[in-house]
Amino acid sequence: MEKDKLKLTSSEIGTLWGEYVNGTAIDMINRYMFSIIEDESIKAIFEDAINTFEKQKQQIAAFLENEKFPVPIGFTKSDLNKGAKRLFTDIFCLNYLHIMTLHGLLGHSSSLAVSVREDLRFFYDKCENDGKRMYHQTIDLLLEKGSFQRDPLFYPAENSEYVTSQDFSDGFFGKGRMLAATEIISISFNLKKSIMAKTLSIAFGQVTQIKEVREFFERAEKKADQQIKDFSKIMQTDNLPVPKSWETEVTTSTDSPFSDKLMLYHTGFLFQTAQTYHGAGLATAMRTDLVATYESTILQNLMLTKKWLNIMVENKWLEQPPLAPNRNEIAQQK
Repeated sequence: MEKDKLKLTSSEIGTLWGEYVNGTAIDMINRYMFSIIEDESIKAIFEDAINTFEKQKQQIAAFLENEKFPVPIGFTKSDLNKGAKRLFTDIFCLNYLHIMTLHGLLGHSSSLAVSVREDLRFFYDKCENDGKRMYHQTIDLLLEKGSFQRDPLFYPAENSEYVTSQDFSDGFFGKGRMLAATEIISISFNLKKSIMAKTLSIAFGQVTQIKEVREFFERAEKKADQQIKDFSKIMQTDNLPVPKSWETEVTTSTDSPFSDKLMLYHTGFLFQTAQTYHGAGLATAMRTDLVATYESTILQNLMLTKKWLNIMVENKWLEQPPLAPNRNEIAQQK
């Protein structure tokens, strides 16, 4: 069979659906940020991001339509409130784009990993290359503006060594040990993600008009803050620096630029995807206190996302992804 004649699998349809819905949510926030940014160098990167996703969105829609699947509703300009006052500073917008670019890179890699058809693999290759370009651009500009937060620096040891004591895994009893470089990778990344989630929860809670949604954002803020404290404590106990917070990059505006549906979905998306990163951190953790912190964080996020799901369903804001056929229902239609 010709490679471009293969039917797309359920996994391939699922990645396209997810890329479209998540991409349109972030695109709407990018478009708002583009409209308020004053710094021309930051504005240029956002313009690139918007134009890049527009091409990706059209290609995703074409893939789905060719397979006779409906294109997701996703998020549109109807989820933006024109003329809303500035809610974020320019530098926060740049940090946001950097973190979302990391999300995109990891998402494209996962999508590529389950793709078989050649044209789809080439598409995700192109998406990865676009993401890499954006990754370099955001880092270079953050460095230029003195706002990029680098991870802790290590001094080199004289020689390579093997683990010789059970104390290596002990973070609660005994003398324990200092954090390993392999563990700091996930701790630092999860800290930055939690700081972003907390800041957005503060901003969204400040502008939403629905009480139940505001209460969710307050709960999300507290969960993110607790996770920041838990991981920061582990770092600071080993005399390692932690990333700074971004709360002061949110203005005092109560004028919402976004629909409640968009804000709630985006916050849930951040906490859901955080589970992947916390799971990766758990898999590399070799100290008992770090393992316990990851397990606690994952449980907290499960409880929060359950509440998020309930609100989304109650308000009919959660778009249903393609489902496997229900054979019993089909049989009863005879």
